[in-house]
Amino acid sequence: MRTPVGARAGPSGTKSAPRTASAPAGGPPADRRADDAIGPRVTHEVADDLAADAVARDRAGPAPYDELARLQEAGLPALLTAPGPRSLDFRTAKDRWLLAGAVEPPRPEPGRPGLALTPAGCGGYLLDGRGAFASGVTVADRLVVGARCTETGDLLLVLVDPAHPAVTTEPCAERVGQRLAGAGTVAFARLPVGSGHVLGALPRDEHAVTPYATLAPLALRLLLVHVALGLAEAALAEARDVSRAGKATARPDTDPTAGDDPYLLRAYGEPATSAHTAAAVVGRATDARARWLLAERVLGVEERSDIAVLVAAAETVAHRAALEITAQVLQLVAPATTPGLDRFWRNARALTAPVPPDHGLRDIGDHYLNGTHARLTLPA
Repeated sequence: MRTPVGARAGPSGTKSAPRTASAPAGGPPADRRADDAIGPRVTHEVADDLAADAVARDRAGPAPYDELARLQEAGLPALLTAPGPRSLDFRTAKDRWLLAGAVEPPRPEPGRPGLALTPAGCGGYLLDGRGAFASGVTVADRLVVGARCTETGDLLLVLVDPAHPAVTTEPCAERVGQRLAGAGTVAFARLPVGSGHVLGALPRDEHAVTPYATLAPLALRLLLVHVALGLAEAALAEARDVSRAGKATARPDTDPTAGDDPYLLRAYGEPATSAHTAAAVVGRATDARARWLLAERVLGVEERSDIAVLVAAAETVAHRAALEITAQVLQLVAPATTPGLDRFWRNARALTAPVPPDHGLRDIGDHYLNGTHARLTLPA
């Protein structure tokens, strides 16, 4: 039985005060060795805690206040802080903020303009517009959004407080898949944005940005790759537990050796191999990115290109494994007797649908055959 924790719960559309997160397990973000030692154990404990009522929460589909509170109390978000001494200078590391939003401006809805920043003097702006975001916006402490300056046309990144009266957040209750992702639509009505909350412009010229500065989009992609891998591994583990329980509780008039059926063993062997393969590829990309985060001055275009290829490969393999494994587990165990198992497939589909595999495979092939590196910046 899990210990109840505090949550910043509230009715839909209401504002609530930012959370005051407890200190992360293992000490502050700078203490990487302590985090590395205690992080896996705490992660497994929280995962087991969340798994206990996962099906009920998925059916209810509330905003993930409770889930976030559990993660915050365990200090897990702090483990995502990038290594290096400069990480303590970020806004996010000191206050333990949960950030959400999108680097790219959300696509304008029919009849509605996209996000726009109008200069308002003293280096500040007024933010207007409306957009849908895939995750986190209903529970975030701060939003990082991209908006186009009405005067210069530049794409600017700004940090905003979702609790401001000029911000309205509407949860996406009918979303297909990822029901607990905190997705929603956010509207901004002349929200003041001070110059200190303008994080910078999104560069479009590859020659105007250092390779190190372009690691951020790769880090975000790799983060979602780990989510896809987690979906695959969790679905397979839950199906395995169901099969083991069925073998242990077999009635005398049934076959108690069902778990030793060679066809069933092979049926598990295939997705287990896919999960191991995906984990290896994702691990290689993760290790490479972590090494280069500590080597800012020596990261060149070729090294950044190598990391981009590893991330694209991890994305391709993990997405494929997530889609295949979450579908295969529905054949390994009877969905009718295992309610909620379909949530893994729904979540995997929602996560991978916006990322066509052909784009990543093209970049991988071009790099391997021609030595061509992918763009360092987003196209104009």
